[in-house]
Amino acid sequence: MHEDYWKSCLNLIKKELEVQSYNTWFKPIKPISYSNKILTLKVPNKFFYEWIEEHYLEILNNSVKKVLGKKITIEYNIKNNINDNEDKINNLNLKLNNDITLVSNLNSNYNFNNFVSGKCNNIAINAGKSISEKPGFTGFNPLMIYGGVGQGKTHLLHAIGNQIKSSNNDNRTIYVSSEKFTSEFISALKNNSLEDFTNYYMSLDTLLIDDVQFLHGKVKTQEIFFHIFNHLNLNRKQIIISSDRSPKDLDGLEKRLVSRFKWGLTVELEKPNFETRKKILKEKVSSSNIKLSEEVIDYISFEVDTNIRELEGIIISLLAHSTIEKSDINLELAKKVISRIVKDSNNEIDIDYIQNTVANYFKITKEKMKDKIRKKEIVIARQVAMYFSKDFTNHSLKSIGNHFGGRDHSTVIHAVQSVNDMIDTDNIFRNSIKDLKKKFQIKSL
Repeated sequence: MHEDYWKSCLNLIKKELEVQSYNTWFKPIKPISYSNKILTLKVPNKFFYEWIEEHYLEILNNSVKKVLGKKITIEYNIKNNINDNEDKINNLNLKLNNDITLVSNLNSNYNFNNFVSGKCNNIAINAGKSISEKPGFTGFNPLMIYGGVGQGKTHLLHAIGNQIKSSNNDNRTIYVSSEKFTSEFISALKNNSLEDFTNYYMSLDTLLIDDVQFLHGKVKTQEIFFHIFNHLNLNRKQIIISSDRSPKDLDGLEKRLVSRFKWGLTVELEKPNFETRKKILKEKVSSSNIKLSEEVIDYISFEVDTNIRELEGIIISLLAHSTIEKSDINLELAKKVISRIVKDSNNEIDIDYIQNTVANYFKITKEKMKDKIRKKEIVIARQVAMYFSKDFTNHSLKSIGNHFGGRDHSTVIHAVQSVNDMIDTDNIFRNSIKDLKKKFQIKSL
């Protein structure tokens, strides 16, 4: 019977999607059971579940509503390819009934265990863990987390909320996006239920509100949020806020509201470096039972340096191509997929690329390497760039010298020798050269 129900759902879904999308993301799903208004579906791996939830949830919900009615819960079984066990996920957010109860909106898949740490986020993680132990009773209230798109802000908010609930299930914790908060507020105004709305949020122990920058220009929403914020803060309730920019750069928000964001701790989630991106990638593929060689992991981690979300998107794309083409995810496939997604992605190493890479590594400008500046740190960076230009390009010594402000070939020879001497005598410098060399080797794959 459940097979027939799911077949009917698929017929509806097929009408809403392109053939390739349907074949990739819905055809592999298998119905397991339907009992007590719970539809259980088996998906090949965690990525399928996450991708469907993010991109096709509305289509899935609508099809299930039409076939089975409104009050249905969807559960997923994720096949573990290693030992054929199955991890059961009860996605509470997929419930189709609208019970008027406190719903945390927390995603259990986002926790501290799978939030990869590095220099880019250590402070934020440690602050979040401290809050989880004593919400409302640390110096981190409110906690303001900011950073660019895809740096893990939402993951961290959910991780903190889940840890709080794990330690104290009675803690009234809610995660809400600023857009949903606004929508609920407008609905309360239309339905003359503003008091219920306000009381609901003022009754919380922990409020996690995401993407607060979207309150931009929403004067009335900001006003009600201001009063809720004050009430919670006065009563030592925990407030955690995320934004894509620092408080001082939040245009379109009332100054009195922004000033309150600064009362506690403000931390930035920075772009992850190469090693952190590798750790993130390994965590993602491990949790989803995807096999990638070290060579492929290095290549992806090097080429995709924008944000975590794009890194995840690359994995999804690789998975999709691998599924469609029925092939392994190898270096050739990785190059093909990345070249279509990542801007200016190629494996060519020229002197300009080497200069930029070395300059960024030593935190100087490329122009300074070309000048006559004799400061030690500039000279070393210039010599290192010459060293790698000789190693990774086919340019003559004279040509290399020309790229560095018209220096002659003897200067290049001296630079190479100086770098070799420092490699032999200075451990810290030797490790720096190793790091840079690895970057160039990965680029040239």
